[in-house]
Amino acid sequence: MTLTAPAGNGLSHRHTHHWWRDAVIYQVYVRSFLDSTGDGIGDLAGVRAGLPYLKKLGVDGIWLSPFYPSPQHDHGYDVADYRDVDPLFGDLAEFGLLIADAHRLDIKVLLDIVPNHCSSEHDWFREALGAGPDSAARARFHFAEGRGPGGDVPPNNWHAMFGGPAWTRITEPDGTPGQWYLHMFTPEQPDLNWRNPETGAYFEQVLRFWLDRGVDGFRIDVAAGLFKHPELPDSSDPEADARTRDSVNPLAWNQPEVHDVWRHWRAVCEEYTDRDGRERLLVGEVSVPTAREHARYVRPDELHQAFFFDLLSAPWDAGTFRKVVTEAMHDIAGTGSTVTWVLNNHDQVRTVTRYGESGTEGSGLGAARARAAALLMLALPGAAYIYQGEELGLPEVVDLPDEVLTDPIFRRTGSRARIRDGCRVPLPWSGHASPFGFTSGAEGAKPWLPQPGWFAEHATDRALSDTRSFWHLYRDGLQLRRGLPQLGEGTLRWLDSSPDVLAFVRGDGLVCAVNFGTAPVPAPVSGAPLLSSGPCPTGALPGSTAAWWISDCTNP
Repeated sequence: MTLTAPAGNGLSHRHTHHWWRDAVIYQVYVRSFLDSTGDGIGDLAGVRAGLPYLKKLGVDGIWLSPFYPSPQHDHGYDVADYRDVDPLFGDLAEFGLLIADAHRLDIKVLLDIVPNHCSSEHDWFREALGAGPDSAARARFHFAEGRGPGGDVPPNNWHAMFGGPAWTRITEPDGTPGQWYLHMFTPEQPDLNWRNPETGAYFEQVLRFWLDRGVDGFRIDVAAGLFKHPELPDSSDPEADARTRDSVNPLAWNQPEVHDVWRHWRAVCEEYTDRDGRERLLVGEVSVPTAREHARYVRPDELHQAFFFDLLSAPWDAGTFRKVVTEAMHDIAGTGSTVTWVLNNHDQVRTVTRYGESGTEGSGLGAARARAAALLMLALPGAAYIYQGEELGLPEVVDLPDEVLTDPIFRRTGSRARIRDGCRVPLPWSGHASPFGFTSGAEGAKPWLPQPGWFAEHATDRALSDTRSFWHLYRDGLQLRRGLPQLGEGTLRWLDSSPDVLAFVRGDGLVCAVNFGTAPVPAPVSGAPLLSSGPCPTGALPGSTAAWWISDCTNP
């Protein structure tokens, strides 16, 4: 079976270079990338200093986590001002230098924008607290009267994704118990009311503010959110979001009106593209039940792309991976967009640990599987996103003591289940002990999350000097991906293989095969591989290994 990603994307025909369709973007979690000031927290100047490293790796662009003014209750995803830089990370002048340096190196820059909710310290919400019920200020959010005697019961039974009720009651300006407001994450992140036209107008101004400063696009947080059911009814499964740590409540997410927002944002981006021919990208964090539903967000006049999380959430199993890839190519690429593949991000356990033996930070088995998955992802048609540290083979840090944890999930529930601090520990750059070159501060300077001693094995300087490292695997894969015409956009045809093996051919003869099993199998192509995730003798494909070959002879 041949799966084809159609050409075209709904853009004007005069825009011929659609850079984003097969781009590889590196996710920079700013506070954990590189600290230039010695305060233990990464910043924009640190990102700028790291650009040559990223250029050498071979990525096409970077996505920056939120750096806007914020009280940091959810590490910047609680935005107090969408049109400035938090002093913790720098200022607008430093941002301008970062854009200029990145573009000089031909690296695109995407910003993380958070339109579903803002900070409780945002001017709008402060105004709403001081205004009365039914005021214009409160109409920008979801304020409602409580139920029961005295209004002591929340307006509905929804629970927040980070635990606890999705409603918090305020005290009115006169000191009496008052209305409740909706927050699908933490109480410090009130949900905005997108049925109010002021909200859409405000975010158009935000987009233009950053587009005027040269950004190449936006990663949109909770892109299936924004609109809630207009009647805010009770849910038949009110704790579904908290239980799954995902946006699954059909009354709170994936409402049909959200698509009009993305059509408008797409038009704004195309307006800028029409001015200078430089395409601006919209890529959404879209968590919906099926690939077919996902495809609705990337229709030609909506988002350019949306993260396809099914590959990230798939267990290490050949049949599951094949099903995921097949559905994505059929449903998503069928819209004219390309699939946006991802294996790691700042919210998920890292692949080295996820694919490893239970209870370990990252076994040899987990590392081998993570390397194989990386070659698989880079061989697939479409775009790919790499999370910082993925190219170093970093495992999850699973043994952080409770007293250093900062994830609001832990603060609200007291549970360590699915907390995200372990994948956010600052990167190791050099040396044999913390802070591993992450911070330029005086001796004894400490990163905002402690780095374990075994990070020395994954430090960047060591990775660059070891040709067998994860870093060299990613760098070599990216170089081949950029240079080989078979990779990038195009077709994917499955090859016959044993149940534990996935094998497919790209274009006119690049074969990728992954052995999900533990025992070696015959290679699908004779001769030495072009690139492999581990030692790969001619004629064989070892267990937990992926390889690429160039061949003119493939079975139909």
